[in-house]
Amino acid sequence: MREADDQDGTVVTGHSHRREPGEIPPPPRKGPFVLAGLLAVGLLGWGGYGQWQQRAAAAETQRKVNAFVPKLRTATVERADKPTELTLPGQTDAFAKAALYARATGYIAERRVDIGSRVKQGDILLRIAAPDLDQQLAQAEAQVGQMEAQLLQAKAMVDQARANVNLANVTNNRTSTLAGQGWASKQNADNSQATVLSQGATLASAQAGVKVAEANIKAQLATVNRLKALAGFKDVVAPFDGVVTTRGVDVGDLVHADGTGTALLAMDRDDILRISVNVPQSVAIGVKEGVPASIKVPQMPDRTFAGVVERSSVTLLTASRTLTTQVDVPNPDGILRAGLYVYVTLKIPRAEPASTIPAEALVFNQRGTQVAIARDDGTAQWRSVQIGRDRGTVVELSQGLEGGEQVILSPPVGLRDGQKIDRMAPPAETPPRQAAVR
Repeated sequence: MREADDQDGTVVTGHSHRREPGEIPPPPRKGPFVLAGLLAVGLLGWGGYGQWQQRAAAAETQRKVNAFVPKLRTATVERADKPTELTLPGQTDAFAKAALYARATGYIAERRVDIGSRVKQGDILLRIAAPDLDQQLAQAEAQVGQMEAQLLQAKAMVDQARANVNLANVTNNRTSTLAGQGWASKQNADNSQATVLSQGATLASAQAGVKVAEANIKAQLATVNRLKALAGFKDVVAPFDGVVTTRGVDVGDLVHADGTGTALLAMDRDDILRISVNVPQSVAIGVKEGVPASIKVPQMPDRTFAGVVERSSVTLLTASRTLTTQVDVPNPDGILRAGLYVYVTLKIPRAEPASTIPAEALVFNQRGTQVAIARDDGTAQWRSVQIGRDRGTVVELSQGLEGGEQVILSPPVGLRDGQKIDRMAPPAETPPRQAAVR
């Protein structure tokens, strides 16, 4: 059997049958069209079924999401009305410091203390030998004696002048009477009257001399007292109870009474120590006299020292917005020393109570700072809050919560207002394990 194409492209099969020109070709077979239609219908059905299956799965997922009740951890919001404990670094300083200089020129004759010596107020620390000052004092006292003798002389002159005045008055009265009776000349009467005036002036001059002598004595006594005061500085005494921290001279050294150069000694009063701390603006309003404080020294971790706020600068430093505060710490046994780096914990009264929550309850989003609250009806509610103080793992809120609410810890991102939640029971506290007895 053979296939061949005729001239018009018609396929001829079989025994040499050929289609004549003008002959109508036979209709195509229906099988391929039916198969294509069935295939298209199958594809459309399969696509519709898949779409329906996806919609059903999405609806089921949405139903599960809506019906899902998450188990969340919660914590109780605590009401903080106790004093705020604020720990700040500080440094101990002596309650009082004194640098002792020489007020008498001379040589160090005796030194009774050295660095580290504990002394009481009024104890003699150094003795200065000042022979020049001693001679000046002796000379000034001798001059006082001379001036006292001059005062006596001036008083004697006053007595003599007063006697001369009396004699002149008597003579003048007698001469005036005789001149009135014609027994004495007019000139004698005038001379006796002039003598009275002259003797009166002499008396006044003598009395002025007495005042000058008395004033000279007072001035010289002031000089003597000044020299005695300087001589009293030959003994250098302790101005208060404390410890000698610096020694700048030794026996035989020359010192000058000008207050310059190296100090003879330096002292600290350490029975009370001062600690200066800078309190931030957030709690500066509550810092007042009498606020208690506790002091810890890193090198003495087992001891805590008690102190109290005694004074502050009142005005905040504009550069740092902090208040310079001084805490006084009693140190009767001398364990603390000036210059130590310490930690000061101030117990500052609160201006108003605050709410305390764990830091993991906070959420920061486009609506600001928020927390999720577990309500009594088993639903969640978002609330906006304001942070008052961040203490690391715990945060104090100034606004938003009143205390006693149940705040959700680490709330999920998709948590919605009014969504049902299931609060997890807090973990039971494990009793402390006791040591095994062997």
